[in-house]
Amino acid sequence: MATTEEEKPKLLPTKIWKCKNAECKAWVREEFAESEQSCPICKGPMHRSMRHLPAVQNKIKRQPKKPKSEFDI
Repeated sequence: MATTEEEKPKLLPTKIWKCKNAECKAWVREEFAESEQSCPICKGPMHRSMRHLPAVQNKIKRQPKKPKSEFDI
């Protein structure tokens, strides 16, 4: 089954954090990385890099509104 250009997602240059360990293949998008940059798999050091990835839509899950209580002041 052949794919057309319309079916392929558009790839954008994306900043990532990549594990420095050659045997470890872990990486994470910069926007999802924790403040402490250690590998989530091997706990080794990580460094910044770039990768062409599809865009991610960050949808914020809204908290359900609490019903107003007649006892709230």
